[in-house]
Amino acid sequence: MLSAYGDGYQLPDNVPANEFLNLEGDKISTSRNWAVWLHEYLKDFPGKQDVLRYVLTANAPETKDNDFTWADFQTRNNSELVAILGNFVNRVIVLTGKYFNGTVPAAGQLEPIDSDALAEIAGLKEKMTSLLDTFHFRDAQKEAMNMARTGNKYLQDTEPWKLWKTDPERVATVLNTALQIAANLAVAFEPFLPFMSAKLSGILGLGNLSWEMVGRGDLVKAGTQLGEPELMFEKIDDAAIAAQLAKLQAAKEANAKAEWKPEPVRENVDIELFDKCDIRVGTVLECAKVAKADKLLQFKIDDGTGEPRTIVSGIAKYYDPADLVGKQLCYIANLPPRKLKGVESCGMILSAVGSDGNLTVIGPTGPVAPGSKVG
Repeated sequence: MLSAYGDGYQLPDNVPANEFLNLEGDKISTSRNWAVWLHEYLKDFPGKQDVLRYVLTANAPETKDNDFTWADFQTRNNSELVAILGNFVNRVIVLTGKYFNGTVPAAGQLEPIDSDALAEIAGLKEKMTSLLDTFHFRDAQKEAMNMARTGNKYLQDTEPWKLWKTDPERVATVLNTALQIAANLAVAFEPFLPFMSAKLSGILGLGNLSWEMVGRGDLVKAGTQLGEPELMFEKIDDAAIAAQLAKLQAAKEANAKAEWKPEPVRENVDIELFDKCDIRVGTVLECAKVAKADKLLQFKIDDGTGEPRTIVSGIAKYYDPADLVGKQLCYIANLPPRKLKGVESCGMILSAVGSDGNLTVIGPTGPVAPGSKVG
């Protein structure tokens, strides 16, 4: 329609679309509170806007459905943003401060290893430009992180800390080259990590950034006084991740409770059939786990006869045995004895299945004599 209307409109040449992003293996749903709420994230992770941007881009469902997990969030922050990008930037700035009082040294004659590193950065720019132009943001960000990997490898291969006493001029060239790589990172990451980019460009004195700057080896001028070193990123500990998983678990439990409906009532039975079930009240004298059986508890119950009754029940998952001692509960007394894990069980303890799937033993609301009949 716009084309037929006439000139003056910029028509789309590409309409990029993604697949679905799930959360911890389930579909994101705001109505079910199965989501990462931005205002809560910013409160729980202050100053970490870039981390969420990075992880969401890294997991962008560009070609197929993908999954956001808090474990992956932690791993990408600690192993990539901190250990690769942040580590390189921090080392370069700290070393420049240590050897040159924070003033950018002038580069001498470049050696092949220096030229190769800068050429690799320029090559990565070409890849990133092509990927961004075709809306492949995930792969473009990956190439930006490869720039940081190039910087880390360059520092590790040149080892300027070993050369300071014997060849300070060479150290000046190495750190100047490394600072140029750091400056390229500030520009290359601006579309993905704008807060980190602004902080780093401020430390390096870069001024306004533009994409044309990427790939150049003269972004940081000799004689520039660097700002004070700052950590670009910090590690996220297990406790912070556990808190987020606990939120989701609480949401899942709340959803299950809200959506729960009782099972349909079974078909009617004659009163005579019901009367055949002899339901009694007993008092728990002893309770212990059955050996080599994770689900079973063995009860000794006072049933009023003077001889304790043994009943084995599969409720070990839901109760600490000590909490059941002294409790009164209901059981079916006239079931035929049955051996479970070598223990003869004489009866069945009655339990209710709640909306959360947990079992709760059934008992009288007040004390009654052991052996009292229910009916």
